[in-house]
Amino acid sequence: MLKLTDFDYPLPKELIAQYPLKEREQAKLLIVERNTSRISHAIFKDAGNFFKVNDLLVLNDTKVLRCRLIGKKSTGGKVEILLTRRVNGTTFSCLVEPSRTKIGEKIFFSEGKLSGTLTAKGKISFKQSDADSIYDFGVVPLPPYIKRTPEELDKLYYQTVYAKNEGALASPTAGLHFTDEQLAGLQKQGINLGFVTLHVGLGTFRPVRSEDITLHKMEPENFSIPQATILQIEEAKKNNGRVIAVGTTSLRTLETYASRGIKEGNTDLFIYPGYKFKLVNSLLTNFHLPKTTLFMLVCAFAGRELMVKAYNEAIEKKYRFYSYGDAMLII
Repeated sequence: MLKLTDFDYPLPKELIAQYPLKEREQAKLLIVERNTSRISHAIFKDAGNFFKVNDLLVLNDTKVLRCRLIGKKSTGGKVEILLTRRVNGTTFSCLVEPSRTKIGEKIFFSEGKLSGTLTAKGKISFKQSDADSIYDFGVVPLPPYIKRTPEELDKLYYQTVYAKNEGALASPTAGLHFTDEQLAGLQKQGINLGFVTLHVGLGTFRPVRSEDITLHKMEPENFSIPQATILQIEEAKKNNGRVIAVGTTSLRTLETYASRGIKEGNTDLFIYPGYKFKLVNSLLTNFHLPKTTLFMLVCAFAGRELMVKAYNEAIEKKYRFYSYGDAMLII
């Protein structure tokens, strides 16, 4: 049995990055070679040294919605609403904090410029005129381990420079390190860029509760792969180029296509050790929380022992962890 405790590791809290680096590409980059188990260290701006002509970098171009609304009840008490999905024109499914907030309660946002009513458990409704511009009133939905309120800088840094298709509740964080200049430089080097879209959902933060991890069910997330990207994948394979997934979301999208043959729809693909990879050759990723499906995925890709060794080295060398942290390239 694959036990949840097999994917635990101790992390000093001070290594959880609370802010992004001002220069995205100055993040540290841990290089892990699967064939030799060799681990080495670089800076993200030098990532191109580890790519080859005809390699295809596949990036997730989802755009994070400003879906966190901070408001007040009529009594003055603070309420936070995370909009998770538009149910219809005026109603959204949501998470409410504090969860004991009563149904029928009216919540006021942006100094009263916007108001909504909790119409059912996990549902909030707005006036039609407000619902169309609802995300203009929101802030960036930073993950729970970033212990501060969102700031102006997060609008810029919690979004990849190539974000295009709105719909994510969390950022595909491996791509946060790239700048436009670096991507242009990689293309000049003969490395191709392909794009997929997977709208990162709440499932990315949902804990695995079963001790037998194979009993865990992933929440479906919406994805699409343009035909142009599929042609790029075929071209890369033909020219002995590698398919390099930028982030676990890109990897799950590509492996969904490879295993199910579908280019769009919903994916609930759960990748854990024992999974046979069909398409992706290399993975560029951030460091993930213990006992999460993301850490299980990288253990499936590189082997649990090697990942534990790599994470221990990253901790020893004071790498920065999680969304605003440093990166790892598994080749």
